[in-house]
Amino acid sequence: MSTITLLPHPELCPTGARIEARHGSSLCDALLGAGIEIEHACEKVAACATCHVYVRAGGASLAAPSDEEEDQLDDAWGLEASSRLACCVKLGESDLTVELPVHTRNHARE
Repeated sequence: MSTITLLPHPELCPTGARIEARHGSSLCDALLGAGIEIEHACEKVAACATCHVYVRAGGASLAAPSDEEEDQLDDAWGLEASSRLACCVKLGESDLTVELPVHTRNHARE
């Protein structure tokens, strides 16, 4: 199991959270399974960048982003060097610290 420390987000997780998740699962699935309503407009197929997150710690343990993920990240709001798509991040044995951006590129939440 990996521990994901989610930093506080004003709407989605005001007090932050610590989540235990299975190795090999996606970060997006782990967050959704814990009740964190992260955006995922494309249903987790790396086609929209709405599940954009910042990996603040533990990112070196993750596989490098694919070309497809890199292409989608170009459209993410507030892109940083630590930016990843939660649907593309497969959890390994290392713990992660993650921050959710204040804004996403999804202007109409369903």
